[in-house]
Amino acid sequence: MPQSLSQIYIHLIFGTKNHEPLLENHVRDELHRYIATILKNWESPAITIGSVSNHIHILFSLSRNHPVRKIVEEVKKSSSKWLKTKEGISSNFHWQNGYGVFSVSQSGLQDVIAYIENQEDHHRHVAFQEEYRKFLQKYNIEFDEKYVWD
Repeated sequence: MPQSLSQIYIHLIFGTKNHEPLLENHVRDELHRYIATILKNWESPAITIGSVSNHIHILFSLSRNHPVRKIVEEVKKSSSKWLKTKEGISSNFHWQNGYGVFSVSQSGLQDVIAYIENQEDHHRHVAFQEEYRKFLQKYNIEFDEKYVWD
């Protein structure tokens, strides 16, 4: 085959350091656009991005040219620096060290999009830690509670 093709959808989740509610409403839409630009620059276009005060969900199409760990590293590093320049955001802002990356099938894409776009309502009933544990369990990822939260 003369051409290399791929279509891999990634659901990325990570939170603020110590899950502090630092993502103010006034900055979230702009943050989402900023992250979408980072992903575009890494040939991994965002499909949808949603966040609440202490974490973010990003659905994107993974580039075949870059490893997911480098893309995530750049998203977290660049967005953290950018957030520190915004009014009302602490200059001590940090994302948590870890993250979760989950594959999404073509058939499940619309459900994940709806889920991400409904974060505000969802988190009126479910805490981030509970939500994240459910993802880890759903994807059969073994984890130790001591190392999941920071």
